[in-house]
Amino acid sequence: MLELLRRLWEVENLSPHGICLLWRPELIWTHVVSDSLIAFAYFSIPIGLAYFVSRRRDVVFGWMFWSFAVFITACGATHLMAIWTLWVPDYGLEAAVKLITGMASIGTAVALWVLIPKALTLPSPTQLRQANEALQARIAERDAALAALEAANAERARAEEALRQSQKMEAIGQLTGGVAHDFNNLLNVVLLNLDRVERGLPEASPLRTRLRDAVKGAERAATMTHKLLAFARRQPLSPVSTDVNAQIASFAEFLRGTIGPRIRLETDLAPNLPRVRIDPNQFESAILNLAVNARDAMPEGGTLTLATRPLPEGDGFAVEVSDTGAGMAPEVEARAFEPFFTTKPLGQGTGLGLSQVFGFAQQSGGSAAFVRDDRPGTTVRLSFPAQAPAMSRPAARPAPVAEPGFAPLLPPVAVAG
Repeated sequence: MLELLRRLWEVENLSPHGICLLWRPELIWTHVVSDSLIAFAYFSIPIGLAYFVSRRRDVVFGWMFWSFAVFITACGATHLMAIWTLWVPDYGLEAAVKLITGMASIGTAVALWVLIPKALTLPSPTQLRQANEALQARIAERDAALAALEAANAERARAEEALRQSQKMEAIGQLTGGVAHDFNNLLNVVLLNLDRVERGLPEASPLRTRLRDAVKGAERAATMTHKLLAFARRQPLSPVSTDVNAQIASFAEFLRGTIGPRIRLETDLAPNLPRVRIDPNQFESAILNLAVNARDAMPEGGTLTLATRPLPEGDGFAVEVSDTGAGMAPEVEARAFEPFFTTKPLGQGTGLGLSQVFGFAQQSGGSAAFVRDDRPGTTVRLSFPAQAPAMSRPAARPAPVAEPGFAPLLPPVAVAG
């Protein structure tokens, strides 16, 4: 073995490759330049691979890059040896370099073929782009689903709040109706006995003035009970077939006198509205209450608009009363239809006007609600079906008389328990 190695490194009897080229300069220097360029390229490639792998430690099969770097470096060394042996016959050293290069090439080739199946499983740029697009589509679907869920939760919260408000109003209505019913019967007894006392007094009696004051107070209390009964949907109504547009047109002049000269009254009445069965007196009373509230909301003047609109379903219509005042805060709007709720100073309002409007609309088979839109001020919408449910028909009451801050006064009406 030692003899083989000694003979491998023996150069005394060998000639350099330059002799084979007859020392022709053009051939020698062509080989030198070519091998130098190849060696330079071979040595620069491993440096680039090493820099890439060192900066990108997340690269899959990074060690394979190092194997290629060793193999290419060895290849570059063989070309340097080809230049060296042109003048120096160190063929043993050249053989050793080629042996190392061969071993590196075999190892690299074997490793490459072993890794090819695994490398083929890696996604291509096109597959990555498609996967990314699919992921973005799923994210968009998830975001849309989350937005829909949030909208559903918000709608559910609004529905639950509306249900709680409806239950609250129903409970208040039942309590109010019972109290108003009993109080109304007591007032009837008081008014009846006051009437008997008045008939028994002489015309010149000084007690007549005090008696009339007592009667006025009892009638005012009876008016409040009628409003409470209207809110509780226990107010007797006298529904008749009514042309609401004609009713509003005939009532407009009276409203102009009530709201004062600083407020402009406008009407926007849709043609060909169906006739409905409602109590015209109570309808005018409801409009009057809304007009008085609108007047109080516009102390510096403004515009009051009465409008009629067909319902989208086509089975009724809506009456809208709009003002150009400051509007209502959401917390005030949520309680505006409750009886005795008022934002006016003590002694300037009973808080029964809007509750009477609400009860009248409900008892007539319709609804009352605030409209939220881009218009300034407040808009109250009364919706009525084309055919309201049948109602009792007590004796007709006189038309309402306006009084600032109060609904029109009505005579007391007894209601069966």
